[in-house]
Amino acid sequence: MAEVGANLRRNRIHRALSRPNLLFGADRELVLLTGLAAVILIFVVLTWYAAILGAAIWIVVVAALRMMAKADPMMRRVYARHISYRPYYRATATPWRRY
Repeated sequence: MAEVGANLRRNRIHRALSRPNLLFGADRELVLLTGLAAVILIFVVLTWYAAILGAAIWIVVVAALRMMAKADPMMRRVYARHISYRPYYRATATPWRRY
């Protein structure tokens, strides 16, 4: 008897199509957004203190975003969906509980 899956066609799925879109090991959009905020802080204030503060804030935020992405690369999207569905799924033990 022939093998069950012998006549099935196999397609390769490239790893880049299923991997999350990360930059510096963190969520790409959040890293770019915090970098933009740091650059705006630096170029609006135009002092050495602002440059040091902007770079320090960006480094700390990128480190926090890397820890977040290490736990779950899709955490930003999951949290955004959680916030959007909050009115529909109340934090109760059962759906029949009185409010």
